[in-house]
Amino acid sequence: MFSILPLSASTYASEIDNLILFVSVIVGFWFFLVMGVFFWLLWRYRAKEGVPSQYVTGYDKEQKRFISIPHYLVLVCDVFILVGAIKVWYNVKQDLPPAEAEVRVIAQQWAWVFVHPGADGAFDTADDIKKVNELHLQKDTVYHYHLQSRDVLHSFSIPVFRLKQDALPGRTITGWFEPTRTGEFLLQCTEICGVGHALMPAKVFVEDAPTHALWIANNSNTELASN
Repeated sequence: MFSILPLSASTYASEIDNLILFVSVIVGFWFFLVMGVFFWLLWRYRAKEGVPSQYVTGYDKEQKRFISIPHYLVLVCDVFILVGAIKVWYNVKQDLPPAEAEVRVIAQQWAWVFVHPGADGAFDTADDIKKVNELHLQKDTVYHYHLQSRDVLHSFSIPVFRLKQDALPGRTITGWFEPTRTGEFLLQCTEICGVGHALMPAKVFVEDAPTHALWIANNSNTELASN
């Protein structure tokens, strides 16, 4: 199906898309209205033989209402945009749902390191799964990611999730997402972080539950963990 927006693959992607479309409709309405009035005025008050030009000061009440009335209407539209933006911001950035799984995301010049809990489901144990530029997730699972940077400012972005979060050196930033579509997707750094910035893409693999469980089992160092 044709869509004016890119593919979406997370629970809050549609909220962000709807906000973008809402803002686009409001801005588009005022743009075409203003352009229509502008060209109508050009035609209505075009130069005519025998009709003297007028000096318009803008102080007349009849003239000022063409500015004041649209101004108040735009303010009303701004309030609706602000309310919608705050709601989406709260849902994505502030309202952290309970985690069903977790992953560590470590940015560095110029690669991504992902640490997945192994078969025991816990971090910092012998069966942790560490991957470079390869993030594996389970569909319909709420993840908490713990984002860090080893060197400079980076930005963790998964476009199909509508996710973008700066990674700050010396801080661990916790956020969340819930994948809703299986497949292979792009992950990128969207903050210029040095000469190798353009060479810092990674892949996100979203798998169904059986496939993801098999991946965990095959990549966990269970022999080492048992010793």
